[in-house]
Amino acid sequence: MIGYVTIGTNDLERAKVFYDAVLEPLGGKRTFANGERMQFYAASDTPGMIAISKPYDEQKATVGNGTMFGLPAASKELVDAAYAAAIAAGATSDGEPGQRMPTFYGAYFRDLDGNKVCIFKLG
Repeated sequence: MIGYVTIGTNDLERAKVFYDAVLEPLGGKRTFANGERMQFYAASDTPGMIAISKPYDEQKATVGNGTMFGLPAASKELVDAAYAAAIAAGATSDGEPGQRMPTFYGAYFRDLDGNKVCIFKLG
């Protein structure tokens, strides 16, 4: 249902290194870029994409209150691996990996720009 989501950043190069590490356990790889402003990521097993981007209006990227991005993982172990990669790459924990509901295992962190991200496994 979602084609892509854009996550704002104030330092694109730093964000690329961060998301390279976080998305690798989930099968995410760099796809195409829009110059020095935007980098897209995709995985072969899902149609949706993630873009990290400097804001088009050239203003400072800010965090949306209540905004969060949920990224699916194929297993609980991959949730744990992506979360560990995020923390190792400089993320701040916003909830360690764990069973949140009977059918939802998730981990939460804030990226280098403060954006909230959840890595989850359903079932």
